[in-house]
Amino acid sequence: MSLSRISVTGVRNLHPVTFSPSPRINILYGANGSGKTSLLEAIHLLGLARSFRSTRLQPVIQYDQPACTVFGQVLLNEGGQSNLGISRDRQGEFQIRIDGQNAKSAAQLAETLPLQLINPDSFRLLEGAPKIRRQFLDWGVFHVEPRFMATWQRLQKALRQRNSWLRHGTLDVASQAAWDRELCLASDEIDVFRRAYIKALKPVFEKTLSELVQLDGLTLSYFRGWDKEKELSTVLASSLHRDQQMGHTQSGPQRADLRLRLGGHNAADILSRGQQKLVVCALRIAQGHLVNQARRGQCIYLVDDLPSELDEHHRSALCRLLEELRCQVFITCVDHELLREGWQAGTPVALFHVEQGDITQTHDHRE
Repeated sequence: MSLSRISVTGVRNLHPVTFSPSPRINILYGANGSGKTSLLEAIHLLGLARSFRSTRLQPVIQYDQPACTVFGQVLLNEGGQSNLGISRDRQGEFQIRIDGQNAKSAAQLAETLPLQLINPDSFRLLEGAPKIRRQFLDWGVFHVEPRFMATWQRLQKALRQRNSWLRHGTLDVASQAAWDRELCLASDEIDVFRRAYIKALKPVFEKTLSELVQLDGLTLSYFRGWDKEKELSTVLASSLHRDQQMGHTQSGPQRADLRLRLGGHNAADILSRGQQKLVVCALRIAQGHLVNQARRGQCIYLVDDLPSELDEHHRSALCRLLEELRCQVFITCVDHELLREGWQAGTPVALFHVEQGDITQTHDHRE
C-alpha cells in the first residue's frame, strides 16, 4: 500500500499543502525549521491519530487554527483505494473518517495505514523505559496476529478491575476470583502471541542487522512480565499483599520487556549513539518484513533526518535495506545530495523541497 495523495491543514508551521508522493522513495529536503519534520508528523497523525514529537496536542495545532486536519488517499495492495481523514481540535477531541464513515478508534487507522518511524529519538527504544519496547512489540503483534486486539482489550479490562479492587477493595471474593481468572487467561494468550512474534522476528532482525553493522554477541530476548517457571495465578496469589500495598498489579504482560544485551550487559550502556540507531533501524525494518509476510499490507516508513549520526557507508546500507522492502518511504534531510545516489535504476525517487511551510516537487533525480 502507499499514500497517493496527502492534504494537510493547520499542522505547526505548514501552509495548507497537498502533494502526490511517489509510491516508493520520497526525499523531503530543506533548511532546519522549514517544515520537513512537520510533514512526517502529519502523516503520523493520519496513521495513529497522535504526534511523535509531543504528547501535548497544543503545539501541533497551528497557533491561529482551532484544529488540525490531515487527509490521505491510500492505494491498497489488492487494488482500489481507501480515503482516510483525521481531525484533532484543541480540546483533544478527534474525528476519524475512513471511506466516508466515522471510525470508532485509532486502531482502525493503524490497521489501514501501518507506519514505522525512524528518527533521532529512535535510540529511546533501547535506552528508554520498558513501556516503549512493549509498544514496539505489540505494534508488530497487532499487525500479524488478527486475534491480538480483542485479547488485549480483555486483558486491559481485567487489569483495570483488579487494580480498582486492590486500591478500594470493592469486589466480593467470587468476583475477585472471576476477574483474576480472566486476567490469567488473557495474559497467557498475549504471551503466546508475543512469543510467536519474537520467534519470527529474531532471525529477520539478525540478518538485517548484519547488513548494517557487525555487533558480535548482541542478543534479543523476551521477558514476559512474570516468572517463566510459574503460572501467573500462582504469582498473583503470592504477591497479593504487596500488590495491595502498591495499589496495582506487579506481575503480568503489562510488565513485559524486550532485552537487548551485548557481552552480558545492557546494549544501550555499551553501544554508541550511531550503533544504537542502526540496531533500532534493523528492528523496525525487520518488523516491516514480517508485516509484508502476513499479507496485511506494507508498512510506510517515516525516516526523519536520515543522515544524522550515520556515515556514508551506513547511510547507503540503510537506504538499500529500505529499498528492498519495496514499500513507500518518506525521508527528510537538509542536503538531498547526500541521498541522491545509490538507489537502483528502476526505483522511483521523488524529490520535494520544503521551504517556510510550503512543499514543491523539484524532480525525480533520474530525469
